[in-house]
Amino acid sequence: MKALILVGGFGTRLRPLTFSMPKPLVDFGNKPMILHQIEALKDAGVTEVVLAINHQQPEVMLHFMKEYEKKLEIKITFSQETEPLGTAGPLALARDKLVDESGEPFFVLNSDVICEYPLLEMIEFHKTHGAEASIMVTKVDDPSKYGVVVMEEATARVESFVEKPLHFVGNKINAGIYLLNPSVLDRIELRRTSIEKEIFPKIASEKMLYAMVLPGFWMDIGQPKDYITGQRLYLDSLRKKSSQELVTGDHIIGNVLVDESVIIGEGCLIGPDVVIGQGCVIGSGVRLLGCTVMRGVRIKEHACISNSIVGWDSTVGRWARVVNITVLGKDVHVADAEVYNSGAVIEEQMSLKPEMVI
Repeated sequence: MKALILVGGFGTRLRPLTFSMPKPLVDFGNKPMILHQIEALKDAGVTEVVLAINHQQPEVMLHFMKEYEKKLEIKITFSQETEPLGTAGPLALARDKLVDESGEPFFVLNSDVICEYPLLEMIEFHKTHGAEASIMVTKVDDPSKYGVVVMEEATARVESFVEKPLHFVGNKINAGIYLLNPSVLDRIELRRTSIEKEIFPKIASEKMLYAMVLPGFWMDIGQPKDYITGQRLYLDSLRKKSSQELVTGDHIIGNVLVDESVIIGEGCLIGPDVVIGQGCVIGSGVRLLGCTVMRGVRIKEHACISNSIVGWDSTVGRWARVVNITVLGKDVHVADAEVYNSGAVIEEQMSLKPEMVI
């Protein structure tokens, strides 16, 4: 079985992290974002993953592919566009990689999506209804911000799509995970095309599209605020399914994920909803809550990091404060007693630039 992951975006909303690393390789839960998906696909029986990348993504993606092909024993290939092709065009471009004599359906995933990936259940769902395509949907509290999937509750058949409805028509939105028969590729031209706005509505009009409601949590983590929310949901899911991965102790509150190599000083208070990456050094008296501290970071004595992201190899000085959806890029140095908050974005060796948050 095969799968394609759409990773062609430029990651502008996660700058400055994506100045140093392609967005699919930015850490989430102490592993590259895209690795969560590839591991789930392998567990569901997928043997080949196609990464649909854009023309500007660097060689680091190639190194990633080689490293994790060996680690996971799964084939990973690239399909590289030379011009933007939207969310459907990359499927047409990768047609020869996705179709084989087996005629099996294939998965398509948006790389920004984090959830519990019930892919085996989706395969059974797809077999049961026997139609051309299945999409995963998730329930949201405020559907007016999204494109709503209107479906027949009794059969799960998709009837229509309504973009940012003014009146309530449903509370289920596209979760960015699809299982498609190869015949869907016959509907897609090799040009810039939207699978959500052009291809799926056509399939739905022919009564050949069904929607499975996603159990558990879901989040598009493509921007800092949602990344931090997604981390909280992810850690809560770990607590329920793999609690042994989380740390405990007198200095820990709630769900905290810490690499085993991390050094933590005396008198710290860490949590809830914190992830600390490989090789980090946390000084005494530090307070961490609702934050990500990526690989190689040093946080000095009595600093506070709250609801923010600290990029690789950065340093936060003594008594400094990094709070309220602030993002530090790679190798940023925050001086002693400095305060950054309210959506500040700090590049390597650069000053505060709040206007850069997208």
